[in-house]
Parts: sequence; structure tokens; C-alpha cells
Amino acid sequence: MRIKKTGKVVKGLGGLFETRVIGQDGEVCRYACRAKGILHRGDAKVLVGDNVLLSIDESLPDDIVLSEILPRGNALIRPPMANLDILCMVVASAKPAPVLETVDKLLAIAEHHGIEPVLIFTKTDIDPENAERLASLYRGAGFTVFAVSSHLGEGVDAVRAYLLENLKDGKTAAFAGASGVGKSTLVNRIFPHLALATAEISEKIERGKHTTRHVELFEIGEGSAAGFLADTPGFSLLDFERFDFFSLADLESTFRDFAPYLGGCRYSDCAHIGEGAAECAVARAAEEGKLSPSRLASYRSIYRVLKNKNEYK
Repeated sequence: MRIKKTGKVVKGLGGLFETRVIGQDGEVCRYACRAKGILHRGDAKVLVGDNVLLSIDESLPDDIVLSEILPRGNALIRPPMANLDILCMVVASAKPAPVLETVDKLLAIAEHHGIEPVLIFTKTDIDPENAERLASLYRGAGFTVFAVSSHLGEGVDAVRAYLLENLKDGKTAAFAGASGVGKSTLVNRIFPHLALATAEISEKIERGKHTTRHVELFEIGEGSAAGFLADTPGFSLLDFERFDFFSLADLESTFRDFAPYLGGCRYSDCAHIGEGAAECAVARAAEEGKLSPSRLASYRSIYRVLKNKNEYK
């Protein structure tokens, strides 16, 4: 006789999925199993973070099959995760120099999926002025922001306290950032017992080697009240080839700092892409210093990309 159990995929490697299951007595068990064939392809592919059904043969306890993916709250391509609650974006204030348009693209993706983005600017010991400038910019845009030096340990306690407070009852946070920004080093500072792999930065290209080969969830807390922290492969540029799920009408809502000015433009169909301050409330806010010009520039760049993709579908 086969029984069904629900669980969460916490690791996937080589077609084998490690799934965390909480029994009726509250005991946490982990099962390593393979998924049904259809769950290896396309949109049906199993992702770390998925809540799933396991089919277990009671007479053959090792006969365990991941048989079904339960409805997802959200899913991202990069990092390849499902059911995220918090996305911690790790951005170096120097070495490698941050590309704000890339930061803003990932912020927009998180907002679109209902994931709370948190910005963590690292390497404040190298360029404290730039770190403070960036932190101020994004705090002003309404985001939770931390500035840290993993080398000196400065600011790390504040990040740890935030995660411990917010990662409860199954909530999941993922760390994402370009290779070389100190993502794994920071996580090791926050939770030393995780002992994530790190690598040196290439002096020539100011990028680190990818030290994380797979996505994995690490348990924060105990039992059913625990939350999860993910380590993910780094990326250098977002793969925008598949980010055409935004409609142009949806894009402005993914820039939370635009909200006070929406509806204030002279024309109801204002797209905020070329109109001057006299006609566009968003452009006027940027001109008056109420809105960061870099955020408006990122919005306009993403708008043009999506418009071109929609026109040539």
C-alpha cells in the first residue's frame, strides 16, 4: 500500500531530491528520492523550495517517488527557486563595481512575484562613501537595506537579527548576487555552521569563480517553526530572454517608489519614458530630487526592452 506525505524540497542534485517532511508527531525526517519523469521538464520541473507530495510504499520504505508539485506561490528563473518570501540581494559597493540597472531589474522581478526584496551592500571597508550613497538611495526608495563589511564583521549582526525575526514558520529567503560580491562569505559570517564554499576574486576581471554548484535550503530554527535560508549559484547578468512575462502596464507597479506619483501625470496613458517634468509626475519627482534619477533610468531601459520583445513576438 502506498501512502502520501507532503514535504519541501531542500536540495536537488543529479536528479535526486532531498525532501524535508514533518511527521504527525512533529518529528522532522528527510527523504532522498527521484521525481516522476514529467517533473523533470519545462514548467513542471521540480525546483528547490517546492512543496511536494511523496508517494511511499509502506512495505518497501526505500520506494519513494516525488509524485506531485503542490501549487506554487511564485517561482524565479534566477535564482532557480520556488515559494520565496524574501530575496536578499547582495551587492558589492566596490570590486566588482555595482551595476544599478541590474539591481533594479532584479528588484522589479521580486516585486512582480510578491517577494520582499532586501538589499545588502557589502565591502563597506573598501568604499564606505559609495556604500552609504547606495544604501541611502535604496532606503529612500522604500527598501530594507543593510550595509556590511564581512571582513570586519560590521553590520552583520543586523542582518542576522532580521533573518532570525523574519524566517519563521516555513518562510524562505534566498541570497542572490553577482559572482565575487561576497555572498557566501557573508552567509558564513551570519551563520558560521553552514560553512559555505568561497573563492578569491580574479584581479583581472574583478569576478569570483562560482563556488556554489547547486541551490540548497538550510534550516533556520527547529521543527515546524523553522524557516529556510538558501544559497544559490551567482549570476553576472539577468537572463532577460525569458522575462517577457511583464506587461508594460505592470512594470510601473514593480517600482514601489513611483507609487506616490502615479496618476499625477498630465495624460492618463503616460508611460514615464520620454515625457518631460511638465507632463510626467514621475519625471518631475526625479527632477526635484524626490525620486532617484538612476531608478527612473532603469525603469525606462527595462520598458524599452519589454516593448521591443512585445512588438517582435
